[in-house]
Amino acid sequence: MTLKLEGIELDSLKMSVDKFILEIAILLYSQGRVSMGKASELAKMNRIIFQEELGKRKVPVNYNETELDADLATLGIKL
Repeated sequence: MTLKLEGIELDSLKMSVDKFILEIAILLYSQGRVSMGKASELAKMNRIIFQEELGKRKVPVNYNETELDADLATLGIKL
């Protein structure tokens, strides 16, 4: 992936390209613009590792009632 940003030098921010992309992925996820799967894919991280990174930063996991119902159905749990 090529990322070109005019006027921004990652060295001056003391950031690698991977770290910068992680920050973008977390921002997009926290704004609800991408799913956790897409954000972790963008960050080139395992989903669990990405979720741990969210936890370190106290970024809440976006999890709604529909997803809960689907997870419960997968587990064979009926309420």
